[in-house]
Amino acid sequence: MKRTDLEHIIRAAGSIAEADTLIILGSQAILASYPQAPHELLVSQEADTYPLDDPTKADLIDGSIGELSPFHEQFGYYAHGVGPETATLAPGWRERLVALSNENTRGVTGLCLHPTDLAVSKLIAGRDKDIAFVAVMLKHDLVSAPSLHELISTLSESDETKALMALERSQG
Repeated sequence: MKRTDLEHIIRAAGSIAEADTLIILGSQAILASYPQAPHELLVSQEADTYPLDDPTKADLIDGSIGELSPFHEQFGYYAHGVGPETATLAPGWRERLVALSNENTRGVTGLCLHPTDLAVSKLIAGRDKDIAFVAVMLKHDLVSAPSLHELISTLSESDETKALMALERSQG
């Protein structure tokens, strides 16, 4: 996925959900902070999203421009309508969101996870693909180990343990 693809998804999802603001979770949120992110981080075809003011409309987005929809078939990427509970995030994540709004989004704002929050959520998830994603982020200096440690320290004990174990694997 490219930045223009994410902008297209934001525009289309906002229109479908009649929403001015969307939350963008998941790997493609990196495009708000790093429009030219390393190719290894852009392999996903989906952008996880939900409308800020009415997360229940995520189902409408998913049904309209989700996986295997005509939108997906035509463009090769799609929106995955998710809920706020999809990602485990560190306290204060909302204050760190990165806004993506320009002429390509036609007035709809995608509030994308900050790279450090994105990395920490992936470390908590702990899947091999998530750990590999964070390893690439570290390799390209998109996040730093000290900033990850600082944010991880704000998590609950169980999430902190998961994230630290996964961070060790991503650096190994």
